[in-house]
Amino acid sequence: MNEERRQIIVREIQHWSRSKLLPDQYCDFLLNLYMDHDKETKRESSHSITKAVMAVQHASGKHWLLTFGFFTFISFVVLYFNVFHPLLQIGVSAVAVIGLLWYGARLRRRYEAAGLAVTGTGMLLMLGSGLYILKQNDWTDWGWKAVMLGFCALFWVVYGIASRIQLLHLCGWLAGIMVYAWLLAEYTSLPAWYESQLYWMPISILFGWASWFVHRWSKPSAMVLFAVCAILWFMPELYEMIVWKEPVMLQLQLQLLVKIAAGGGLLFFMRKQWMVWVA
Repeated sequence: MNEERRQIIVREIQHWSRSKLLPDQYCDFLLNLYMDHDKETKRESSHSITKAVMAVQHASGKHWLLTFGFFTFISFVVLYFNVFHPLLQIGVSAVAVIGLLWYGARLRRRYEAAGLAVTGTGMLLMLGSGLYILKQNDWTDWGWKAVMLGFCALFWVVYGIASRIQLLHLCGWLAGIMVYAWLLAEYTSLPAWYESQLYWMPISILFGWASWFVHRWSKPSAMVLFAVCAILWFMPELYEMIVWKEPVMLQLQLQLLVKIAAGGGLLFFMRKQWMVWVA
């Protein structure tokens, strides 16, 4: 529809509204159909830009000083971060992470996706800055990295539960699984198939029981624990693939097939129970 005809229809609908020839809700509906929303959006954007320009023009010297002082401080921290004392590096990183988490929590009240993105950035900054500080200070032993990852895992689990962010809660447990696998790889020799099952299967059963135990208080947490239980169910085979560093053998393929069949059978026969935990 061309612009001239659209304008004629809009003026006619407005005339119907003023003359009470049609109910107001019908007129509003028709106006929403025929009005040029692109122009309205451009008008709103232009108004926002005008307001921003006015705010800059009327900003006081104090505002300019605070703004440029803040960016100067951030630039100073980024440029001289490597020469800071390790404790100061940890403190600066902690302040940055806390600031992102605080802002993300506030932003989630209005914009859920944006708030989650800021929170996720804070969590990644925690892990990335921690690993960078370890490398910068030559703390390259695997134990330091395992401790750092374990701390992040614990924090993600606690914060994920407290903030009701199921994905972060799940990532915390996955990071914990990585730490456990790392410890097994460092302190045990190449495991036999039954040893791998003993390393992982009791933990899978424990998470399944925990899912049942907490479902009466928190269904989202129960769902995450049930997902971790399912992941741990297949961890013996995944762990063997990583540790053996060899092509997948027939025995390992048979193990996976048996585990898939057994897991599917358990899910089917216990469907009335576990669906209550996670639904």
